[in-house]
Amino acid sequence: MSEPRLSFKEMCAKFDVTPRTLRYYEYIELLSPEREGRSRYYGPKEMARMTLILRGRKFGFPLEEIRQWLLIYENEGTEAQMKTWVDYATRQLGELEEQRRQLDETMDELRRLRDDTAANLA
Repeated sequence: MSEPRLSFKEMCAKFDVTPRTLRYYEYIELLSPEREGRSRYYGPKEMARMTLILRGRKFGFPLEEIRQWLLIYENEGTEAQMKTWVDYATRQLGELEEQRRQLDETMDELRRLRDDTAANLA
């Protein structure tokens, strides 16, 4: 029995991405579908990579960093990839904490301005 494969259109639907996004991921070598004539097919490996790519994007990782991380698996194996992931995740958590701090600061300032303006209206 052959492994399940998705067409280009099915891949877009399954992962809720635009055709442009999927083509771009191929262009920057995040994905390498099988080609049969002009058709592209995505097997289990490409589907797993797409899951990791989208998870990485959700957490705010740049596409180039995701690409490098996926290459580590291919070139050095799972353990090296996991060690790199821990380093990337630690750094990203720091960046997200800083973004949260900045957002909290901005929201506090906006509340103060709103409350001052409302008090002047009263």
